[in-house]
Amino acid sequence: MLIWETNLKALSRIPHISPAGFISILCSLGVLIWLLNIPHRKETEPKRLFLLAGFAFLIGIDLGPDLDTCIDIDPSIIPSSFLGTTATFSSFTLSSIFGHCLSYIYLSAILGAALILILISYLGNLFFISTWLYQANLYFGLAFMCGLVLFDTQLIIVKAEKKDEDYIGHSMDLFLDFVTLFRKFMVILEMNEKNKLKNQ
Repeated sequence: MLIWETNLKALSRIPHISPAGFISILCSLGVLIWLLNIPHRKETEPKRLFLLAGFAFLIGIDLGPDLDTCIDIDPSIIPSSFLGTTATFSSFTLSSIFGHCLSYIYLSAILGAALILILISYLGNLFFISTWLYQANLYFGLAFMCGLVLFDTQLIIVKAEKKDEDYIGHSMDLFLDFVTLFRKFMVILEMNEKNKLKNQ
């Protein structure tokens, strides 16, 4: 399911349909809300799968400008980011699957506090523009996403044990984690490459 969504995201890069990223964000948010409001039943599966595909496609459109920037700086950033994301995502997912039962569910309070810190530092950086704060926020955000992968995977396991068979909703959660991790890796590698070019 995750591979299918990732392929749709990659396909959406080909036409570069709309330069207005804001519109694609609004559309993807609308599709996401629509998808979440449809209950998981046998008869609603085709509709929900179609909405999931549309959501993945719109997320791919939103990634377009970031991908273009990376290609202009160094095309190798994209495969490196993808490999880094795949390795990190796989490691933390497997750790959550084979870890002690419910051991990562208790991360919710820590992740909530971390999210508030990230939002505060992001808002602070809008007023006090600081390169150091921006970089710290990126790396802290990457660590936060790793924790979120652990939490989301174990939450899906707990839901499945309670007979929640909404595989479409679960795959959407993991897809969002994967895309956010990919974006973080991409921005960090892009920033490092820019610093190298400046120092030359």
